[in-house]
Amino acid sequence: MGFHDPEKIEEIKKAIEKIKFGSVLITIHEEQITQIDATEKVRFAQNKKRHPKNK
Repeated sequence: MGFHDPEKIEEIKKAIEKIKFGSVLITIHEEQITQIDATEKVRFAQNKKRHPKNK
């Protein structure tokens, strides 16, 4: 299996370390890691006060 490539493992580690919230998707084709996608989510604090809707 091609999962033991140190360069690819390092890239996966970097992708995981960079994000606080999100996901890392590893694409494998014919037993080889072919792509790494990192998606970071930005979270905003919710305002607990509710304003009535204007009608």
